[in-house]
Amino acid sequence: MMVYRDKHILSAQQLRKLSEHKYSCFSASLLDPLLQPWWNWLVAQTPLWLAPNLITIVGLILNVVTTLILICYSPNGVEPPPRWTCLLCALGLFIYQSLDSIDGKQARRTNTSSPLGELFDHGCDSISTVFVALSACISCQLGHYPNWLFFQCFCAIALFYCAHWQTYVSGTMRFGRIDVTEAQFSIIAIHLVSAVLGPEFWLTKIGIGSIELWYGPAFTTIVCGLLSLTYVFSVIKAGGVGKNGSTVAGTSVLSPSIPLTLVVLPALMIAQKSPQNIFTEHASVYIMAFGMVAAKVTNKLVIAHMTKSEMEYLDWSLLGPSLLFLNQYFNCIVPEIWLLWFTLIWGTQDLLRYCAQVCLEICQHLRIDLFRIPYAPKGAAASSSHPATASVSSQSNFGSSADKNGGTTHRKSKSKPH
Repeated sequence: MMVYRDKHILSAQQLRKLSEHKYSCFSASLLDPLLQPWWNWLVAQTPLWLAPNLITIVGLILNVVTTLILICYSPNGVEPPPRWTCLLCALGLFIYQSLDSIDGKQARRTNTSSPLGELFDHGCDSISTVFVALSACISCQLGHYPNWLFFQCFCAIALFYCAHWQTYVSGTMRFGRIDVTEAQFSIIAIHLVSAVLGPEFWLTKIGIGSIELWYGPAFTTIVCGLLSLTYVFSVIKAGGVGKNGSTVAGTSVLSPSIPLTLVVLPALMIAQKSPQNIFTEHASVYIMAFGMVAAKVTNKLVIAHMTKSEMEYLDWSLLGPSLLFLNQYFNCIVPEIWLLWFTLIWGTQDLLRYCAQVCLEICQHLRIDLFRIPYAPKGAAASSSHPATASVSSQSNFGSSADKNGGTTHRKSKSKPH
């Protein structure tokens, strides 16, 4: 087992580059301007002693817990969960979205912005993406169609990764008119429909050919996903901001495709080749297990971008998927469900320990606390007298105070690109 305490994850050069990192983001979201008054009011009610990262983690915990309750009642997405669990998921996602949108405002308000805030936010989003996608699929009863459930969840995971891939290439996070905020509120709407009409509603057959209602959100995901990927690959094809069109780290613009492939391809092969129908029978555990692996490699990509360093391709989180693959090769000498649970437990602890060690190293380097503001925040008095003005310019915990995009609000990174 890798013990992160025995060595430093980030080198001195990476920490120096991290200190020099400048957040760059462009957003053309349709909903963000409409939600700004709500976010500004909410942050104005937030106590000045409340650390921005604490706001982020509380939102994530609520989102994860409400999804786990839903999973307990419908672990494979076939059994219709109680309506109240869908309502709980809608509430949990709304709270997470709101808190996720004010953490950067709180950082500005308390003058505690740092690169750690941006990294911490991306890390929480990488985990949230897995649970949000899975909860939407269960709420739509996609367990009756395992291939669609697999596609929808891994589509969300891959899009989140690709958003940071293009950022690694171009140096700027970009969001389109229909993007992550719109996707989050669409999923909230799905949960509310399931809460009011019942999850079975999505299996209602309508029109010619007995088309079921879940086809609506499913095909919407496909269209939006294709548009997002088209944009991402257009950025990659155009070349990066580094030397000779390379990434911010001077590496090949195609290099981030390797870690993503090492997660998605084995997940697909293991699910399709499983003699024990491991994915169909244990869909939620499967998605969470590979989702934690994907979150780990995504975090490493974010760190590579912020530290302008080369991304490592192999990772200890891939141990679980490798064992599942080898077990199938040797005709399943170990029950697959045992290895699947091992993959989930190993991947989760590896992700959490990695993130904890990275945060510890950055906190020590920047001489800050992760979840605490240990002093009277500089400028807090001015911020409290003009809370809306102090918080409107950005949602990133790191966030640049200058408006670099011709009046477009700078905002923090979410899960999906343009």
